[in-house]
Amino acid sequence: MLKPFGDVFIRLLKMIMIPVIVCTLIVGASSISPAHLGKVGVKIIAFYMATSLCAIVIGLFVGSVLQPGIWLELAHITGVTKEFKSSGLVEILLNIIPANPFGPIANAEVLPTICFCLFFGIALVFYKDSESQAVRNAAENVCLFFEGMNSVMFKVVGWVMQYAPIGVFALIFIVFSKSGAEVFGPLANVTLSLYIGLALQISLVYCVACLFVGLNPLIFIRKVRPPMITAFVTRSSGVTLPVSMETAEKDMGVPRSIYGFTLPVGATINMDGTTIYLGVCAIFIANVVGMPLDFAQQLTVVITALLASIGTAGVPGAGAIMLLMVLESVGLKVEAGSVIAIAYGMILGIDAILDMGRTSMNVVGDMMGAVFVAKSERELDEEIWNS
Repeated sequence: MLKPFGDVFIRLLKMIMIPVIVCTLIVGASSISPAHLGKVGVKIIAFYMATSLCAIVIGLFVGSVLQPGIWLELAHITGVTKEFKSSGLVEILLNIIPANPFGPIANAEVLPTICFCLFFGIALVFYKDSESQAVRNAAENVCLFFEGMNSVMFKVVGWVMQYAPIGVFALIFIVFSKSGAEVFGPLANVTLSLYIGLALQISLVYCVACLFVGLNPLIFIRKVRPPMITAFVTRSSGVTLPVSMETAEKDMGVPRSIYGFTLPVGATINMDGTTIYLGVCAIFIANVVGMPLDFAQQLTVVITALLASIGTAGVPGAGAIMLLMVLESVGLKVEAGSVIAIAYGMILGIDAILDMGRTSMNVVGDMMGAVFVAKSERELDEEIWNS
């Protein structure tokens, strides 16, 4: 009886996925002015990409070791399982570049759509700085169009997220009515795996980054607590941004000229906590379906998570949308009534617990980027840092 409510939720998520990718990535890629893409800009973007790469690798590693969902069998709920074929490494890399950009958009193919939108957004960046007034005006009009579309999609996503509790309840109800309490263990394993991954990200990535530029990592961990706790409680990088900026300037000694650029950019393209979440949850869902991810599929998860993080960070429910993108990119089609959709719904059922951890880690990554660049540019106020 409740099954249609869950199916509606899955269809709504699939409905908004491609419009969200197109709008947010084009706006995100076109929002960074070439004037800011100097030494500091290149350095911070490279830092964010490097830490995000480490994060998704850590997420996949932790998921591969702890294997959440490996003993959970849901095929009896729907009576069907789905098979998918793995593409080779070369084929995956070639398929990132679309022969016809409108084909992937129409067919909801994630990686080619992301690739085209990034090219389109970067081209807009340079056209907005063209010497020709007519070209600049045209580029500005295109940017205004996509910014308007992006705002509209924010509203639509907000509506879908308001319906989310009903849809998630329906999906979870189906699982518990058929499988009972046995699903608690795998969900606890997912939560444990995520938080272990977050701890590894701090100890293996951020602490090493501090040591690389000659800073005491214990001081960073102590001083980053206010924005970290704020993000954990509010589950919003945007709401935490003022706290992050105040902490960067007054407690860490990062000058406004650096944190004023690096922190907003980080809130847009840096999602270390979310990428760890994607790795863990992708392995969980693949295990539940009974089709573990091979190397090529894990590489696809890495590429999709890195590229998608550029635009979707500011979208409400970004984690759920990005997870949907990742699953679709590796051939795990989230179709209404399928085992994959039910496993996906289980993840969304504990999303609040997972979201607190991943959002706080996203903010910690932003702060680490600001400190790293300030120190490497010799602009960090050592007196404030050591106080």
